[in-house]
Amino acid sequence: MSMNVGVLKMRLHLPENLSLKGKRQVIKSVVAQLQNKFHVSAAEVADNDLWQVATVGAVYVSNDPRFTNEVLSKAAAFVEGGNFDVEFMGYGTEIIPL
Repeated sequence: MSMNVGVLKMRLHLPENLSLKGKRQVIKSVVAQLQNKFHVSAAEVADNDLWQVATVGAVYVSNDPRFTNEVLSKAAAFVEGGNFDVEFMGYGTEIIPL
């Protein structure tokens, strides 16, 4: 049996945000909803000191690389879909077979 680790990295712009505290509230909501809806491990992974830019990473593990890719694509589409006070700047995925 093989294992696949899928990695999703999303860049987000928070144009209305004026503080790190405000950014944390928005990103905390994004991360929590990704975890609850898609069962991924997620966190802010870069740009921690910037008020209006965030990089959020999510990881999903399964034995089917296509399913892993599908979960991560749906997670990115969910964030891009405008459910949050962010502008979606783009994303990248990588599936790592182990």
